[in-house]
Amino acid sequence: MPRSARSDFLRVGLLFGVIAVYLCLVGVVEAFKGRWIVSNVLGLGEAFLLITVLAAGYVTARRTGNRIAAVPAGVAAGALAGGALAGLLLLGGWINLRAMFVNASPTLFSLLAFNQKPGTGSLLLVLAGAAAGAVGAVLYLIPSQARRVLLSGLFAVFILSVFQELLQLLLQSPGPPTAIRDLLFGPIGPSPGGAALVCGATWAVAGGWNLRRKAVREKIAGLTPSGRRRLRIIGILLSITGLLLVPIAGGPFVAQVMVLVGLYTLMGLGLNLEVGFAGLLDLGFVAFFAIGAYTVALLTSRGDYGTLHLSFWQAVPVAMVVSMISGVIFGVPVLRVRGDYLAIATLGLGEIVRLLVLSDALRPWLGGSFGILSIPRPVIAGFELSGPRQLYYVTLAASALVAYVAWRLQYSRLGRAWVAIREDEDVAQALGINLVSTKLLAYGLGAVFAGVAGAIFAVMVGSVFPHSFQLLISINVLVLIILGGMGSQWGVVVGAVALVGLPELLREFGEFRFLVYGAVLVAMMLLRPEGLVPSAVRQRELHEETEEPSGPQPISAPAGTIAGAEGQMGE
Repeated sequence: MPRSARSDFLRVGLLFGVIAVYLCLVGVVEAFKGRWIVSNVLGLGEAFLLITVLAAGYVTARRTGNRIAAVPAGVAAGALAGGALAGLLLLGGWINLRAMFVNASPTLFSLLAFNQKPGTGSLLLVLAGAAAGAVGAVLYLIPSQARRVLLSGLFAVFILSVFQELLQLLLQSPGPPTAIRDLLFGPIGPSPGGAALVCGATWAVAGGWNLRRKAVREKIAGLTPSGRRRLRIIGILLSITGLLLVPIAGGPFVAQVMVLVGLYTLMGLGLNLEVGFAGLLDLGFVAFFAIGAYTVALLTSRGDYGTLHLSFWQAVPVAMVVSMISGVIFGVPVLRVRGDYLAIATLGLGEIVRLLVLSDALRPWLGGSFGILSIPRPVIAGFELSGPRQLYYVTLAASALVAYVAWRLQYSRLGRAWVAIREDEDVAQALGINLVSTKLLAYGLGAVFAGVAGAIFAVMVGSVFPHSFQLLISINVLVLIILGGMGSQWGVVVGAVALVGLPELLREFGEFRFLVYGAVLVAMMLLRPEGLVPSAVRQRELHEETEEPSGPQPISAPAGTIAGAEGQMGE
């Protein structure tokens, strides 16, 4: 085996071995050993370890660059990862690890030892790791199309297991849904037949798409402009129909989750104007969300702190105006602050708003820590929108309207001015852009979008409390923009679904949701820093230096000379 291959399998094997040991010691393996991917065949806890060792073999084979040495390197990396688990098993037999790690329990060690003695179990772990590493290496060596089809079926079974509680809830209606549920699931999880059916169906669909993908793309490329327009309209209509059917097909729980996704989408679209377009890092954005919620609460509440007893539809425009004025006032003190100092200043202003709401001085008007209660639901034509299914449509309509406004702003003169300020404030000012008015418009319009989200939140909960508007909301909104893609409208939506929707749907995983959440964020920043759905400009900015030149480049003279300047302009 070449020296480079030896160093690769050592580094990769040790890395994935440490990851496997970490999963054991934080309790992931033991917590999910009883959650079956396939009933009485493979549990989710064991699957995490298996995937880790498979990944060791796959990554090692990929880094080797030699098809002959790929399988031996994968076997060695897998054996090394399994050896790390064997070391944990033997160490647990010699000393009481539970004094330091509460999850180092006898149940975990029994699982790692395959219910054998520690010595025998350690040997089995190394052999199983070597076998899994070999499978990972072979997985890399097979053709890419076959690998994608194979992994798609296995991934579908994994998703079936992860979302089994939600799927069984959705399939509890009498008739065909119940028959499908009984076919796919047994008493303790997905049945072997159901898993095989899902895997086979996914393989058939993925294989058919692989065979027809090139022809479909060529056919789409050959369409006339009017034909492409019709195809785009059909896609939009199908998407709208799917969104309208979500609360009907998903039930109240899914509708409630989608309302939260919609609220974060509204806030994300607002913060995207400030951060994604204008480059104004704002960590106090939750203040506008709170101002919108409190404005609607004060104007509509039937409790002690209600004032005018307006309807929701009458109060929302007032909340938008108040939020805009607050955004402008919020932006004035930080006009001359940039970068990290801007983030700290906005963080302080956001905390000031929260502390003012909590203060005794404003308690006679805002309720202090007791909040404002008895906020009525929206009413349309005598029909009260009381449940999450009805409020879902309100949130969907608001999100669509705000997204359209944000899209129009992005390609307007104001949007281009924001982008210029983000790139270089001094150059933008030299080109005649009024920095004061342009920045204040970004703060004001972003605050309007957050105020709408706060208004919907107030009627959804029926009460508002200061503790509902913590700093973590601002951080989550900022993270979903970065995760989805800064400056991208679709990125905000995708980021909200990934960051808010999926964790809510996976609440049964408890505290491990945040472990996965953090790992995904770290992986995203390393592997795809531009986001899931980046804007074209952002993608060019982050990958400009790594792109290979497409052709021969002119030789430029040294910097500082006229020839050098001309050569750089030619490039």
